Amino acid sequence: METVDVATDLQAPWSVAFHGSTALISERDTARILEVTADGGTRTVTEIRDAQPGGEGGLLGLAVQEDFLYTYYTTAGDNRIVRFPLTGEPGALSAGDPEVILDSIPSASTHNGGRIAFGPDGMLYATTGDVNERDNAQDETSLAGKILRITPEGAIPADNPVPGSPVYSMGHRNPQGIAWDADGTMYSSEFGQSTWDELNIITPGGNYGWPVVEGIANRDGFIDPIQQWRPAEASPSGMTIVGESIFVANLRGQSLRQIPLAAPNTSRVLLDGEFGRLRDVVTAPDGTLLVLTNNTDGRGSPTPGDDRMLRIDPADIPGMR
Repeated sequence: METVDVATDLQAPWSVAFHGSTALISERDTARILEVTADGGTRTVTEIRDAQPGGEGGLLGLAVQEDFLYTYYTTAGDNRIVRFPLTGEPGALSAGDPEVILDSIPSASTHNGGRIAFGPDGMLYATTGDVNERDNAQDETSLAGKILRITPEGAIPADNPVPGSPVYSMGHRNPQGIAWDADGTMYSSEFGQSTWDELNIITPGGNYGWPVVEGIANRDGFIDPIQQWRPAEASPSGMTIVGESIFVANLRGQSLRQIPLAAPNTSRVLLDGEFGRLRDVVTAPDGTLLVLTNNTDGRGSPTPGDDRMLRIDPADIPGMR
């Protein structure tokens, strides 16, 4: 399977989003948002000055809707979602004044969640970790250990499971991937503790069990994952869906995992150890896959050119349809 370097020499990249056909990358520790230029270089669109990187916190998820750039990042006191108007043309994009649309999401040096994405319903979804305080995940009043759902302006949708609350699902330890299939089914990848990482189908108001259960438990009141992996083999972060396959970027597993929608309890490993830790995978506007490596985050072993964004043509993946 052929891979092509799209961008290299990135510093702890975390998320990719698109403004038109232009890729934007967040760097966790520098708090920079980079634009990938037509010649494969990068330039800084903006730097999030109130972001406070440390441990697993910093500038995390990105999403774009129309001419707004949405960011999820850690400050000195919380995690928050902030949007910026995007102006300019490709090669010269810039970000305007920030607007906080949701704050007071608990933060810590670990388990911050941080993935944001717009669903097919036009709402903004965000994953939050338990910030290493396990009971947060089962606390309905806490925004930690949840998947949240808000409008693009930060309001609470009237049809959320709990009136007046952004909480869409609960009982999560540290989810970092969300994606939807063509039928609108929502999937999420989640870091387990020491036993099982998870792939879940997310339903409104669902409780996914942490910290009472981890992995498939067949326990009343909790929704089991549709697939589970040992953390050393996976540690799943970003994810996307192309055609009839889910793709999940694995950190400790150092691989790209492919899961068929028709058999979501099975999977196969791609790029096994070839590029080290993988943080995110997204579908580009042209239908190709873009994968972020994550070897400069303090836990990997960087090689020359790391970190990098790779391009894969799904047609080169055996069995794709």
